[in-house]
Amino acid sequence: MSDRPIMIIDGLNLFMRHYAAHPAMSKNGDQVGGIVGFINGIRYLCEKIGPSEIYVIWEGQGSTKKRHIFREYKKNKKPKRLNRYYDDIPDTLSNKTNQVSVIVKALRYTPIRQLYIEGCEADDAIGYMCRYTFKDQRKVIVSSDHDYYQLLNNSTLIYSPTLKAFVNKNTVKERYRISAENFCLVKSISGDQSDNIPGVRGLSYKTIAKLVPETTSSQEITLDEFFKKAKDIQSLKNTKLTERLVCSETLIRRNWRLVRLDTNNLSLDHINKINTIFENEKGVKDKLGMLRYIMKLGINSLNIDGLYLSLQSLTR
Repeated sequence: MSDRPIMIIDGLNLFMRHYAAHPAMSKNGDQVGGIVGFINGIRYLCEKIGPSEIYVIWEGQGSTKKRHIFREYKKNKKPKRLNRYYDDIPDTLSNKTNQVSVIVKALRYTPIRQLYIEGCEADDAIGYMCRYTFKDQRKVIVSSDHDYYQLLNNSTLIYSPTLKAFVNKNTVKERYRISAENFCLVKSISGDQSDNIPGVRGLSYKTIAKLVPETTSSQEITLDEFFKKAKDIQSLKNTKLTERLVCSETLIRRNWRLVRLDTNNLSLDHINKINTIFENEKGVKDKLGMLRYIMKLGINSLNIDGLYLSLQSLTR
């Protein structure tokens, strides 16, 4: 087993960052910023992280289970907009889909492994991989999504393309005053506006840390333990905040089911597909095939030589 980390990329998260900002155009006049930024970005990430293996996990059209739990989940989510370079190009779903399709096909010429499961969100699949598939192995999640903070531990780091920095347990504690081990719990209380998950009014991360100091501990608190503690606090100091917290138990428990990255939002079929993809998906190194494919599309701003040079150290 290599002592270098496994790199797990949240594919759509990284793609959207480049899609919304990169000015590249093909010879055919097509906008290809997402393609160029993503593939060139992998070379940069390899230099930064030095992985032994790379996995790209794609969004499977949202979570079927989460929509059953809460119908309003991720409704009215604002789409990422193209930047000023593309004022005359429509920001359409087909534009995004076509570029992602090109990336998926291009990566098949590399030893990078990819996973897409219908009805399964990328973060749920990555959560399973971190907690079970690669539990004791060093790994780096590449994403700017804060949901992954709950997965941080001594063997798991996050690299945020937005911050251009690594995020660890100490980073979370310094920024939010709560521990990574209890990030899921506190997020279930505060809610997540970006995913349209309502929280308990007036209870921010820092307020919860003051109200229930146990959330700052590296010891993970269960929901039952938390509500017992909340009721104890209310009996000693009955305020609007403590009353609101205790009365919102149903809401918080529902939010926890939405926010928690584990097996709770995966079906047995999802888990089997995650497990078998790593057995069946075989990475290849076909630089000539990649060059032919990219040239056919009229994309000339990719550093293919640099990409394959950065992939030489992969063990599989």
